[in-house]
Amino acid sequence: MPLALLALAIGAFGIGTTEFVIMGLLPEVAGDFGVSIPTAGLLVTGYALGVVIGAPLMTVLGTKVPRKRMLMLLMGLFIAGNLLSAVAPAFGVMLIGRVVASLAHGAFFGIGSVVAAELVAPDKKAGAIAMMFTGLTVANVVGVPLGTLVGQTVGWRVTFAVVAALGVLGLVGIAKLVPELPRPKGVQLRHELAAFKNAQVLLAMAMTVLGFGGVFAAITYIAPMMTHIAGFADGSVTWLLVLFGLGMVGGNLVGGKFADRALMPMLYVSLGALAVVLALFTLTAHNKIAAAVTIALIGALGFATVPPLQKRVLDQAHGAPTLASAVNIGAFNLGNALSAWLGGIVIAAGFGYTAPNWVGAALAAAALVLAVLSAALERRDAGHGTVTASGAHPEQRTPIHH
Repeated sequence: MPLALLALAIGAFGIGTTEFVIMGLLPEVAGDFGVSIPTAGLLVTGYALGVVIGAPLMTVLGTKVPRKRMLMLLMGLFIAGNLLSAVAPAFGVMLIGRVVASLAHGAFFGIGSVVAAELVAPDKKAGAIAMMFTGLTVANVVGVPLGTLVGQTVGWRVTFAVVAALGVLGLVGIAKLVPELPRPKGVQLRHELAAFKNAQVLLAMAMTVLGFGGVFAAITYIAPMMTHIAGFADGSVTWLLVLFGLGMVGGNLVGGKFADRALMPMLYVSLGALAVVLALFTLTAHNKIAAAVTIALIGALGFATVPPLQKRVLDQAHGAPTLASAVNIGAFNLGNALSAWLGGIVIAAGFGYTAPNWVGAALAAAALVLAVLSAALERRDAGHGTVTASGAHPEQRTPIHH
């Protein structure tokens, strides 16, 4: 595996850390700026909406620029956003910093995946892409808990300064280690947009928004929930986030393994179980041990949905998956934004810090309903021989394996 993959993994590590670390630092940030916890939750919503907008926008813009240069420009955006967050004199300025950093997120993973695959032999492409994404996974096990610990010990501004420094390291690595690659051919936007006429593509993206949104409804407010309800000390949030990260790693691996064997049954099981566990979290949040186990399960079940949901979009947008794939990365983050906002509303309404768990359970249950509907429509269309947006009958499409 070439060293260039290490540079991409460092960039992915920084991006993963900045996305998730804010959840462990919400009380500190809210206290410093004199805003409520639900208002501070807008830092999660703002970042997520930035990814929703930035993923397709930067992916399309990236077709006009050599890939190496585009990756460097994206890391530059990421560094600027995190530095702005670190020195923000007011809450509104920090929110702007979060949005600036988020614009790099979706396109970095989209373009980075293509670059990683081009750096190695054909039979090693999947491993190369996986190595880049290892940076994101490790961020949730190491970067987020350490960032939370640093933020609680010496100040949250230091955390964002360190994340910006990680971005500089990734930028230098890309500049030095990633070779110059030919500029990609222009995206045929009309062809890519045609995939969105397929109801199954839209249903898959709606499942992504609701299913993954269920996870973020609970996890966005994990710090106040665990300190005020479960009775954990502030410092314990760090190792609770480690448990969440470990759950993510396990769930992601299991979801990836079974998505190729039985994609829809995997979605039924993971979404159904996620809805049940999130509902139970309103009860288990009152007990330290039960809360810790539940947090790990939410990470595992939530991320068990990621590979099958991403693969579902790629399969349904067969023939024009580039933009659909980027938009689906945005869909994960639209779910994050929606659930963080809804969670803030129920807390602000006086329902307590466990109320976002009910929101999450409802979102995951709605995603399960859409999954059943999607499968039923697919069976009906297969029976009628309906032609999809990709121009092939459903039974003729070749699945894309990753």
